[in-house]
Amino acid sequence: MTGQVGAERGVRVEGRPPHLVPYQGSKRRLAPAILAQVGERRFVRLIEPFCGSAALTLAAAQRGVAGQFLLSDTFDPLTALWRQALSSPLSLATDYEALWQAQFSDGAGHYNAVRARFHEVPTPAQLLYLLARAVKNAPRFGRDGHFNQSADRRRHGVHPDRVRAQALQVAALLSGRCDVKTDDFRSILKDIQPGDLVYLDPPYQGTSGSRDRRYVAGLTRAALADALRPLAERRDIGLLVSYDGRTGARTHGEELPDELGLRRVELPAGRSSQATLHGRMEWTVESLYVGGCLA
Repeated sequence: MTGQVGAERGVRVEGRPPHLVPYQGSKRRLAPAILAQVGERRFVRLIEPFCGSAALTLAAAQRGVAGQFLLSDTFDPLTALWRQALSSPLSLATDYEALWQAQFSDGAGHYNAVRARFHEVPTPAQLLYLLARAVKNAPRFGRDGHFNQSADRRRHGVHPDRVRAQALQVAALLSGRCDVKTDDFRSILKDIQPGDLVYLDPPYQGTSGSRDRRYVAGLTRAALADALRPLAERRDIGLLVSYDGRTGARTHGEELPDELGLRRVELPAGRSSQATLHGRMEWTVESLYVGGCLA
């Protein structure tokens, strides 16, 4: 479905899928390798319960992997961002531009002021601006659940023209065929129907604890395995799970239990930027677990 036209906006989506939400850990680069596990199969609906940047959903929509989509997350400001991107992409881009332009007149305290307002009454444009300006585009959360990542002082964030173009492309791909929910992934998984393709990119071990809170809420390996167990052997759905990996000799979490019967594939994710900063050349590999009719 590459080249699909959003007729009401006259936007043609070609080339790489749009990348509206800058999110550390986004599967944008890995999406082609993940979708390679799908092959030529087509599904009724693609469900992404930890939606983040929605990279896999956008890539799948462009390829025509499914006809309907469901994005979900427990972080309400993020799901609100996706709702506005689908229903009012130009208003989202306009609101973002106002925040982006204000940083040049308000001075160094602008980012912190936006972040403080976001804690009080969050808006989609505020979240988009904070992620665009945050160090490494990496959300970090305090124990109170507040977004507490600092600004990257070396850059000003994504230019508004690019945000506008990306938002219009997102709407062209997904408007009218994508639902957005704010819900726990376990509730979403209970409503999986025959013909669905499910992609989960949950918090990895070590990314949600007291020392490294990259997510509002954490998730244990045992809880994830329990939720996957009813789906693992179903042959009327497709199941893909990104979980754990390694950088050099260091592993990032334990593998999912063998008892689930999922096929594990290692996907090269490129050179580690963190290791490069410390003068080391190390490569990152991420694990993909494949189940259902794809196993």
